Amino acid sequence: MTDHHDPAADRPPARGAAETTQTYVRRRGRMTRGQARALEQLADRFVVPLEALSPQPAAVFQDGDDARPLGLEIGFGMGQALIEWALERPDWRLIGAEIYQPGIGSALLGIEQHDLRNLRLVEAPAEDLLTRGLGSGSLTEVRIFFPDPWPKTRHHKRRLVQPELAALVADRLAPDGLLWVATDWEPYAEWIIEVLDAEPALLRERAPRIDDDASVADNERPRTRFEARGLRLGHRVWDLRYRRKR
Repeated sequence: MTDHHDPAADRPPARGAAETTQTYVRRRGRMTRGQARALEQLADRFVVPLEALSPQPAAVFQDGDDARPLGLEIGFGMGQALIEWALERPDWRLIGAEIYQPGIGSALLGIEQHDLRNLRLVEAPAEDLLTRGLGSGSLTEVRIFFPDPWPKTRHHKRRLVQPELAALVADRLAPDGLLWVATDWEPYAEWIIEVLDAEPALLRERAPRIDDDASVADNERPRTRFEARGLRLGHRVWDLRYRRKR
């Protein structure tokens, strides 16, 4: 991508500035037959309503163990990274939030293929899930990989990472819980750092400067379709990690 931007235009808004702005667009999209079948046959079991998560998210997993860590991926796209996370962490419970139905169908196919018992999906925007479905201190880790950068200045209010979301995520993370955000769009990386650095309950773990090599992606994170496209275009990837203060 290319961007002709005024650096001042990339500064995040003050707290409260985006409270009434819709940061998502619900899209049905074009589904494959497999995705449509998965939605029809598997959604009742693996796509859960917000009301089912509160007050105890563990109940939707029906495994009788309340002590396992709980992780959340916001905007999981087609689900590749989410499925790999579930495979790598069978001892965790994971929730994936997405509003793109082909992506939900794709993730359901992954759940079916790998017989995953530790993953549930929610078709809802992040703010609704965090506000209505999850309580304070309930999450061990939150991941946001390659959210839409909304590069045009007039669309910055639609960006997912805003002060209000940062405050919500910080509240829902347990002490020392991890927020991990990845982007291949440098102006958005700068925006994310400014927003998250300003959240008093979060502490940056890595990438102290935007040009620091520590911010470049390594092999810790599964590569998503969006990341692969960015790398083909020569984009650099920033992995930004924050801990909930104890």
